[in-house]
Amino acid sequence: MRFTAVLTKEGQWYVAKAVEVEVASQGRTIEEALANLKEALELYFEDEPLPEALPEPIIATVEVAL
Repeated sequence: MRFTAVLTKEGQWYVAKAVEVEVASQGRTIEEALANLKEALELYFEDEPLPEALPEPIIATVEVAL
């Protein structure tokens, strides 16, 4: 099953979040954060049923005037 990951840099850590489910992880590099997210997703779905299908996420940026 394929998930969409969003990564942000928080201090010295990269935080990786799965868009389709509320699962996140972190790592010191992008590669480590993604590997840790993969492991976290695998552990998450040990206790949760796999969805039959996931809708394609729509990723967009939003500008806000402050």
